[in-house]
Amino acid sequence: MKFFIDTANIEEIRKANELKILDGITTNPTLIAKTGKPFMEVVKEILNEVPDKPVSLEVASTDYEGMLREAEQLAKLGDNVVIKIPITIDGLKAVKYLEYNGVKTNVTLIFSPMQALLAMKAGASYISPFVGRLDDISHTGMELISQIKTIRDNYGYNSQIIIASVRNPLHVLEGALVGADIATIPYKVISQLIKHPLTDIGLERFLKDWENVPEKPF
Repeated sequence: MKFFIDTANIEEIRKANELKILDGITTNPTLIAKTGKPFMEVVKEILNEVPDKPVSLEVASTDYEGMLREAEQLAKLGDNVVIKIPITIDGLKAVKYLEYNGVKTNVTLIFSPMQALLAMKAGASYISPFVGRLDDISHTGMELISQIKTIRDNYGYNSQIIIASVRNPLHVLEGALVGADIATIPYKVISQLIKHPLTDIGLERFLKDWENVPEKPF
């Protein structure tokens, strides 16, 4: 499973990148707004930090022409830019056009297997089902991931499945067991993946025992 980080905070991206397990970045208008910085300043910082990893940048327009206009501007910023587009009629048309012309896309705000199927048929490089938001309304978000993977495998589509709206380590675990390609994870959850209370207890015990070792070599 690939690990993307879901943030526009450059410090979080740097910390995750230092772990040497980071495979990509996803952003959205909400995450960029949280930084309090101008859009282009945020984007350039991210692309400079990870020039060799895919970075999803979302269009703000909802109409076909506007999506293509913004996608063209964003794609010029780097070869690793992926255009993030919502699952709408105009969005699907834009995905088809962009992918045909060599621009990678990430179809977002997917909440049903049929939406995912349409995005895969349009040729999306990535699709982003939102598991956490489904859980919030008493649906089982991970069931959607399983359904999408089955459909993709049945027909041989090439779209990579990104588990989005990840809220906790369990989402990552369940996604890995199902066989999702990617989980895009907030930095807080990445940190939680590393932690375990028994690890902390064991480390504390080892350090105490080390103090009693005679003639330490270092």
